[in-house]
Amino acid sequence: MAKLKKSVRAKSSAGKSNADLQAKAEQMSRSIVDSAQQIWMAGVGAFTRAQGEGSKLFEALVKEGMNIEQTTRKLATGKVDAVRDAVEDRVGVVRERAVDTWDRLETVFETRVQRALNRLGVPSREDLAELTSRVNELNGELRKLGGGAPSRKKAAKAPARKPAPARKPAAKKAAKAGS
Repeated sequence: MAKLKKSVRAKSSAGKSNADLQAKAEQMSRSIVDSAQQIWMAGVGAFTRAQGEGSKLFEALVKEGMNIEQTTRKLATGKVDAVRDAVEDRVGVVRERAVDTWDRLETVFETRVQRALNRLGVPSREDLAELTSRVNELNGELRKLGGGAPSRKKAAKAPARKPAPARKPAAKKAAKAGS
């Protein structure tokens, strides 16, 4: 009988445990359904809120983007102005150097041309000015002595010299000599 009591007890405890298990399963099932419902409702609420606030959020983002663009443009404009000024300064320096170089080159060229003309015996501007002033002094002295300077009209009436006859080429002379 002891065996029977044990088996009845085992059966009754097994029945209780099955009932407990089913109760626990139902409770968990309800809990999962409730959680799923809450999650679904939270999603629907978030979606509704996002729709309502989405346009506000979008407008806020657009406004922030415009502010950033304006700030960037100001910075870029400032940088462009700074770069332009730097380039203009450098161009000015290069222009000054080029002008200085051309001035030095011109001076060197003029000096060399003057030396070449001096070697060839061509009088300089100063030499001509000195000769002109000397001729004027001599004319003044001639006038004082009473001889008077020859007038330009008399010099113009004086007969012009005839040009020397042109020489004939050697080929023509040789042809005449052989005839």
